[in-house]
Amino acid sequence: MRNVVVVIVAVLLLLLALDGVFRVHQTERAVVLRFGAVVTSDVQPGLHFKLPIADEVKKTDARVLTLDSPTETFYTLEKKPLMVDAFAKWRVADVPKYYTATQFDERRAERLLAERMNEGLRNQISRRAMHDVVSGQRDTLMEELTRDLDNFMQRDVGVRVIDVRVKRIDLPADVSSAVYDRMNSERQILARQFRATGRERALEIRANADREVIVIAADAYRQAEQIRGDGDAQSAAVYANAFNQDPEFYQFYRSINAYASVFGNKGDLLVIDPNSEFFKYLKKSSGE
Repeated sequence: MRNVVVVIVAVLLLLLALDGVFRVHQTERAVVLRFGAVVTSDVQPGLHFKLPIADEVKKTDARVLTLDSPTETFYTLEKKPLMVDAFAKWRVADVPKYYTATQFDERRAERLLAERMNEGLRNQISRRAMHDVVSGQRDTLMEELTRDLDNFMQRDVGVRVIDVRVKRIDLPADVSSAVYDRMNSERQILARQFRATGRERALEIRANADREVIVIAADAYRQAEQIRGDGDAQSAAVYANAFNQDPEFYQFYRSINAYASVFGNKGDLLVIDPNSEFFKYLKKSSGE
């Protein structure tokens, strides 16, 4: 009987000793509670001791966590609806404050963060036009939202917000159709303007080309007539010079050329007076 009691006592002492030792992993943070009150806050990773039975250890994840917020509808400065899908990166910064605010309940912390993030998005988007939300001031919006959300969560919950990002911004289905139709109409108008400008430019180019053709042809004709006139003048000068040197021979040469032209075809019929000047050189048999 005595041996049984000794064994039971030894087992109880062993269980108490084991209950007095606990370990915190590198990815965790912990607090030690004594009868429900915090006696040791922000227990760092490693092996630690506590009072058996009286003390209780609460642990939480210390890694960077992701909150994926569901898609919400927000209204811009022009009262246009936008469907926004965002997410936040966060981690525990102040362990005692985080335990006081959430009792290490991660879902409760995410609920508080999601509510505050949606409120921040609503405030930021309502102060901006749709173009600024989509592209113009999107980075500025995210920076301001992250800063404000981080200040609130660290002050009230003990959570550090590392980053907030928007994954997608969409228009509601009915608004998307109207926007698409309007964009299509605007692009069609712009396309017609481009085509009209192209046709106007083409007509201008063709008119310039036609004018240049006329100018070039006129200039070429002028140069040709000038060259032809110069040639005729030189030819007349040569003929005149030759005629002045031997008028009799020049007349004879002209008559021979005339005979060759007139009598070149045997089928031609001419009615000419034989005593005319045309046959003057055909009648003379002397060498004059």
